[in-house]
Amino acid sequence: MRVLHLIQRYFPAFGGAEAHLRAISTRLAAEGHPVTVATTDAFDFEYFWDSTRPRIPEAEGWDGGVRVLRFAVRHLPFAGLTYPAWRRMLWLLSALGSVPVPLLCRLARITPWVPDLWAWLGQTRESFDLVAAMTITYEPLMEAGLLFARRRGIPFVAYPLTHLGVGPRPGADGLSRFYTMRHQLALVRASDAVVAQTAAERAFYEERGVPPERLVVVGPGVDPMQVLGGDARRFWARHGPPLPLIAFLGALSYDKGAYHLLAAVRRLWREGRVVALALAGQITRAARRWLDGLSMSERRNLLLLGPVSESEKRDLLAAADVVALPSRSDSFGIVYLEAWLYRKPVVAARTWGVTDVVEDGKDGIVVPFGDVAALTEALRILLDSPELRHAMGLRGEAKVYAEHTWDRKYPVIRGLYSRLTKR
Repeated sequence: MRVLHLIQRYFPAFGGAEAHLRAISTRLAAEGHPVTVATTDAFDFEYFWDSTRPRIPEAEGWDGGVRVLRFAVRHLPFAGLTYPAWRRMLWLLSALGSVPVPLLCRLARITPWVPDLWAWLGQTRESFDLVAAMTITYEPLMEAGLLFARRRGIPFVAYPLTHLGVGPRPGADGLSRFYTMRHQLALVRASDAVVAQTAAERAFYEERGVPPERLVVVGPGVDPMQVLGGDARRFWARHGPPLPLIAFLGALSYDKGAYHLLAAVRRLWREGRVVALALAGQITRAARRWLDGLSMSERRNLLLLGPVSESEKRDLLAAADVVALPSRSDSFGIVYLEAWLYRKPVVAARTWGVTDVVEDGKDGIVVPFGDVAALTEALRILLDSPELRHAMGLRGEAKVYAEHTWDRKYPVIRGLYSRLTKR
């Protein structure tokens, strides 16, 4: 099979979607299937609206046997204002119901604006047997892949990675509405197959007209050999004397729950508890301003790590007592699987999809998103009970090996691709 994958960013850019597609792509390539990944030159996700953020300059390269083509992101004037304003306008036009879906798709093509990718897809004579695209909130790339597949008469697979939010129903809160606009749903419905992350995402798309036979629940996996091997002593040798440690891995943003987690840990500090908080992930401009307001005493036990390498992440997971990602902007949460491999309990936010992964009271604690009091109490419970932490970690580890390794999940993806291309 000759496979074309499209995604908004790709390794060495870090993120759950990026890691997910890389795992599939490199495994296909290792089996002899030629794989091309078409992506953007964004390294930092804020680069889509801020041209001063890091980018990856190499237009073409190889990674694990996968050919990677990077196309330049173009920026509108005053993109820091116009990009989010344009996305909000799209949502308003989608909500009106009278604006045709094709027009919504055309208006969306500048968020992100990657004209060279569209031009390459229109001109290339390369032969492919299947196209797949990941992440519905970057729908211009998914639309480009779908139209290319239709012109070639080959199957198209969508990995929406839909953030279904924290509302009373999936897709009903303010954030998830930017993942479930009418033109986005139309792209998913037009796909030959849809790979859902969770049962909740599958049910969401089935209710919106995707035939059940086109839907398959797979979700991301982990390779224990690549995740394990961290050393807590090595971590503390770099970062000071060992303390009870809460670890956060993800972009430092409101939607990821980083602000609420720090607010909860500050309450623990005010109670006189000696506990460290490690924040590992991209530090957004908004987070910089927020972190600058911390006092020197609060900074003492705050480990602001920024983006970390895989080896540093492994050491952090080994050193942590609790891994907390109380996010509303995750469709699954690979971090939970990685934490469980180290037998660590997790704290998650009660969001549609994530609650299919984390079982409250069994392998972690689930709290309402943004509820600092509930988050503080969850941390207290886990920090005060080593036996509970150990029991939850063991149950999480067992779940990973039973359900969530790539040895179990990759064959499902490969089988799907094979059936589609033979059909």
